[in-house]
Amino acid sequence: KINFLGNTIYSDAQLFSVLKIGEGDTYNGVELDKRIADSDDPDANDLTNLYQNSGYLFSSITPVEVSADGNVIDLEIRVTEGKPAYFNNITVSGNDRTNDHVIYRELRTRPGQLYNKSNVVRTIRELGQLGFFDPEAIDPKFKNVDPAAGTVDIEYNVVEKGSSQIELQGGYGGGGFIGTLGLSFNNFSMRNIWDKESYKPVPSGDGQKLSLRLQASQFFNTYSFTFSGPWLGGRQPVQFSTSLSRTNQFRYDFL
Repeated sequence: KINFLGNTIYSDAQLFSVLKIGEGDTYNGVELDKRIADSDDPDANDLTNLYQNSGYLFSSITPVEVSADGNVIDLEIRVTEGKPAYFNNITVSGNDRTNDHVIYRELRTRPGQLYNKSNVVRTIRELGQLGFFDPEAIDPKFKNVDPAAGTVDIEYNVVEKGSSQIELQGGYGGGGFIGTLGLSFNNFSMRNIWDKESYKPVPSGDGQKLSLRLQASQFFNTYSFTFSGPWLGGRQPVQFSTSLSRTNQFRYDFL
């Protein structure tokens, strides 16, 4: 037998549909643990995530073998639901170059919002996809956890990484040597371009991208400039980009 105890939010039928283990099945302790809480997959369809994604941060689920007669086991799955939890304060730390607003606009968690584990996991992934931080080092810390009040603070700890690139290429073609030099700044700040103190070595921190590229040979040279910003005006996730280029050609015989 398998009995659920303490569940009021979800019915036995709903919990069994997630557990996917029924009476008469062969006992598998590893599989049982995964169905309750899969430590290898933060997005797993397990019982713990069922509660965690519905606001029940303080919930716990414990399987207990209440009897074993020969090769038959009776199992109780004891559920402690607790109160729904709400986010109180949301903070970030460790961002030495990237401005706070660049991080806050990517967060899927907000003060006053019902706790949802999947939103925390999604925030971690999207911060890693920005390219400004080490994805493996993004660490959400829960602070001031208060089960009685049903509140929790969360602090996202990040570690900055280099986001600029240098391109240097050379080759021979079309009867001459062709060289390419490119500079890409992937965390640029256009608004601080006139602020001399911001040049370290270039203004940075606003999540914009600036690329400068020069390609030259004895027959031509091409200059290009590309700028893009993921949040036009800083209020909405509207992509803005512009590109300029100029080509000069030498020693070309039009006849």
